Amino acid sequence: MAPVASSSSFSTKLLLHSPTTLLDFSSRRRRKRPNFLKMVTRSCLDDTSALLRAAQYTVDTYVKSGMVVGLGSGHASGMAIQHLGRQLHTGSLKNIVGIPMSVASASEAAKAGIPLDTFQDSSQIDFAFDDADVIEEGTLVAIIGRRKVQHEESIIQEKSILKAANKLVFIIEENQYQDSLEGSIPVLIQSLNWLATAEEIDDMFLGDAEVWRRPSIGLADPLGGDYPLVTREGHNLLDVIFTSPIENLAEVAKSLDKVDGVVDHGVISKIPCTVVIASQNGLNVLDKLTADIVG
Repeated sequence: MAPVASSSSFSTKLLLHSPTTLLDFSSRRRRKRPNFLKMVTRSCLDDTSALLRAAQYTVDTYVKSGMVVGLGSGHASGMAIQHLGRQLHTGSLKNIVGIPMSVASASEAAKAGIPLDTFQDSSQIDFAFDDADVIEEGTLVAIIGRRKVQHEESIIQEKSILKAANKLVFIIEENQYQDSLEGSIPVLIQSLNWLATAEEIDDMFLGDAEVWRRPSIGLADPLGGDYPLVTREGHNLLDVIFTSPIENLAEVAKSLDKVDGVVDHGVISKIPCTVVIASQNGLNVLDKLTADIVG
């Protein structure tokens, strides 16, 4: 691992990348489209918003009485939580227990009257729904955690619940389902010697991405400002901001997993996985049933 650099050298280096890259992510062979997806086009939407229809469809189709349900975080998940609460209130669903992924989802569920439990490593979760910031076309690999994360929130808990669920549905809008991804990947790192970890990630994606430490308040900068975000587990959060398209999200995730000091990141691949995509033309439902992804 590279020695810890001074703040000024790290900041200068981030803003003045060389176009060369140590790992040739830009020249990767484009993946073939897998054949394990099915698409179901639903009827056109009326006055109801597309995202609300997608949230209601998710609850009505996949949640059954007696289930333990992972409750996601985000706008679509909030709609699904509210609809789940109404179904419990009317008796259409019974004996549901919710496992919230965030403080916000716990608050929304409590207002909706959903009985809650806390997540443990041994928790058995029948079904979970969640928002995603973006989902890679074909593979259904998702990125979460781009939105502002407060210190009491936890990407680690959110991913743990998603991975523990027997079935998972992401609820997104059609512009979040993308062939060639751009933007950031949040990366949780150990706070001790964080700069060395950031340097290593920066070197790994040199020319393709910039690495900024996320602030808790104020304006962002490469070093996280005067008040860098510290998660409830005591970690710093880096935003690896890609300036070149990400050709293979799973490959990027594997590279991040190998970096000493990286605790977790916002990339999640889950099998089986379903994506409910809201659009003004209807709902598209994609199912990932097997792992035959061609890299």
